[in-house]
Amino acid sequence: MTEQPVRSALPPVAPEVAATALDPLPPRLRKRVDGAVAKAAAWPVDATENGDGTVIRAVVRVDDETAVTLAAPHGAVTAADDVTCTCLLAPACLHRAAVLLRAPLAEEPPEPADAETAPPHPTTPSEPPPTPPAPEPSNAPRAPEPPHVPGTPKPPTASPDPAPPHPTLTPEPPNVTDSPEPPHGNPPPGLPQATLDRKPPHDTLAPRPPHAPLDRELSHTKPTPERPHDTLTPEPPHAPLDRKLSHTTPDPEPPQSPPAPNHPPLTPPQTTSALALWAAAVDVLVVGAGGAGGGVGAVQRARLLHAAHSARLAGLHRPAAAAVRVARRLGEASTEDPTFRLADLTHEVTEVLHVLHALKTRRSADPVLTGTARRAYRPDQPLRLHGLFTEPVVTASGYAGVVTYALAPDGELRTLADVAPGGPDHVLRAARASVPGGCALSLRDLGDGGGATLTAPTVSPDGRIGAGSKVRSVRASGAAWTQTPLDALWQRPPHTQLTRALAWLSTPVEERTSAGGDLVFLRGAVTATGLFAVLGGPTLRLLAPDERPELPYAENLRLLAARPGLCLHVVARVSPDRPGGVLALAASWTGHEGRPFRADLGLRRLDGTHLPPHTETATPPPAADPPALPTELGLLRRAVDRAVAGGRRVAAADTAGDLPRRLRAAGLTTGAQCAQCLTTAAADREHDALGRLRPADPDAYAGAWLAASLYTRAATASLLTAAWAPPSVPALMES
Repeated sequence: MTEQPVRSALPPVAPEVAATALDPLPPRLRKRVDGAVAKAAAWPVDATENGDGTVIRAVVRVDDETAVTLAAPHGAVTAADDVTCTCLLAPACLHRAAVLLRAPLAEEPPEPADAETAPPHPTTPSEPPPTPPAPEPSNAPRAPEPPHVPGTPKPPTASPDPAPPHPTLTPEPPNVTDSPEPPHGNPPPGLPQATLDRKPPHDTLAPRPPHAPLDRELSHTKPTPERPHDTLTPEPPHAPLDRKLSHTTPDPEPPQSPPAPNHPPLTPPQTTSALALWAAAVDVLVVGAGGAGGGVGAVQRARLLHAAHSARLAGLHRPAAAAVRVARRLGEASTEDPTFRLADLTHEVTEVLHVLHALKTRRSADPVLTGTARRAYRPDQPLRLHGLFTEPVVTASGYAGVVTYALAPDGELRTLADVAPGGPDHVLRAARASVPGGCALSLRDLGDGGGATLTAPTVSPDGRIGAGSKVRSVRASGAAWTQTPLDALWQRPPHTQLTRALAWLSTPVEERTSAGGDLVFLRGAVTATGLFAVLGGPTLRLLAPDERPELPYAENLRLLAARPGLCLHVVARVSPDRPGGVLALAASWTGHEGRPFRADLGLRRLDGTHLPPHTETATPPPAADPPALPTELGLLRRAVDRAVAGGRRVAAADTAGDLPRRLRAAGLTTGAQCAQCLTTAAADREHDALGRLRPADPDAYAGAWLAASLYTRAATASLLTAAWAPPSVPALMES
């Protein structure tokens, strides 16, 4: 029995259970929920753990006579009856609702251990582990999407307004890199000038004017017909690139058309669920996350979870999953969790609004937009695996463990995991877990240069290997990173790897068909300034994926940065919101007496004895600056993030300065239009003839914010790819 703060001791709660927390409460008590949730942070908790350190029962002591009990026999609360309170008002009491809304959100319960599926584990450490998938319905249509530039959305439809009260700006499609040569100044360091001269894609989202309300009935929505996306091609030097806002004209509204071919129309329950989820997500965007000082409260978070649960029951799995991730990030913000990142919340809000907007526009149940509930583990041929590295996983939702990456014969990565409810102390125990199939090899040993052969394995479409009862495994020889077949991963050009990683990141989580698509394999040396000069690529910072003191990432990277000239092979994860660096996961170098040394930077704590003497290191490469995006684009991206944190009022004040002018001066004309439209929509509070404020249009604000968010994402991806390109690539682009 241990007594800890409620946030760390409470077991995870299934989203559908948290969504019903407010259902039993009368209206008079719902007004007091936010205050009760804040008080719940000080309520002591008696937690009972099993042998693996997983909390299976927690008793929250409200006072001497009142206690709330959470039963989680499998590590998570999966039913409303598992949460009870001893007060006379239970279950319609504030105590029970406050504890439920204070607890971290969990994924759906895993399937039984004897099922032919793998245990749940996250694809990245920032996400809690997904549940084991089930077979996909055989009659589900899967139609390919038209050619599409990653990061660009489909255009929305604007309700016609024959007499607008004032002229508004409808920006042209968010351009990935729509900047002509700036009238003054030089391009930012690390960015080739040629990347500032490109055509915009034609099929992207433009925010509707603030005075044009979003049609809330799908039957009245006029969708825009599908148009192919243009690929990014350089404009000739003589082409006029300075596009003025006064020359921008919106496309004429297309006639109403039936749903997209080959896809059934949305059913009435799907239509109702999509509208409810859109309204709940827009409400979150208008109010803002706020953190511990205000913003989205428990009632709004429960409303979002309730809408997400309804959407999932209606078959809208992709937007429902994105909404649950938004609720999880909001919970982290409200408790000031150190792992909370505003950029992650912005990404999730963009995802849910983008998908719902596409559903409302197309009016059809496109499987790419609706997603799938679970992804099947299918039997596979015998696999010969070469271990690459092992990554620790600690999530804010109460899960911990490890994920081991290995290379399969087809050249794709596979993952094996042991992730379960628990804290950072569970990581090392999980690393000692055996490879599925009875092999006398731990996951950590497999990642540290080991090898294994699996027979009758089950593999999910995204590369996760299951632990079914029929799988068998035997130990096999491994390989160093410089040996076949692993050395091929480091032979790919860095800019090619980045392009592939950004495309993988832009793919919905439920639709990814490979594991580790966001990883890059880099060779280079430490510079005199502690940076990492990539062979055939830019100079980067090696960043810690997780700065918890329990994980030695930061300490290890400081040790490596203090050895100028040290040649490294690095496995890292791309983080588009941190363009000057990559998240280093594992590294290899030549140690004492010329022996190769490989380290999982999140598991092994390094010291000076693991590094070669200073006399054996090479001459440091020339110092260079890491890639940097235009300052104006960074300002727009921060304005988008702050709008999520502070809501509509912050957006109205934040972009009211000279940001549109600065973006236009830097050649980012579409970005200037997005900023201007965001300001206009956020501050659009007109008065009627009697001087009274008219109701604000939250849908117009959401459309303007979504356009700005998608623009910054696409522009960042394109400029970052260009910054990683070798000098020969821009030269060819200019010719």
